[in-house]
Amino acid sequence: MKSEVEPGRIRGPAAKSQVLMSSPMKNQGFTIKRIEMRQYVERTDVKLGDYSLLVAIVETDRGAVEMKYDEGFRGPDAFESAVTMLTQYAGLASLINRALIALSE
Repeated sequence: MKSEVEPGRIRGPAAKSQVLMSSPMKNQGFTIKRIEMRQYVERTDVKLGDYSLLVAIVETDRGAVEMKYDEGFRGPDAFESAVTMLTQYAGLASLINRALIALSE
């Protein structure tokens, strides 16, 4: 799997995970098989709350790519907000295009 996340940054299982798409679809000559969002809580601050690393994984017939989607002190609903943003509007299309560019390099 190609990863845009710094090596060693992910240490342990995701705090939250959700599959955003699991029905295969074609795009630019690729077959996108699955898209998943994961949240890793890297640390907790008493005042600011959790520092989250949000990662999107796009699996295709030509490989998979793990991409940093967002990070920071984003509040207690950071994961849910990111999932909503991706699944509404044009979020998934943008994420897929970004992943296909990364896999084409």
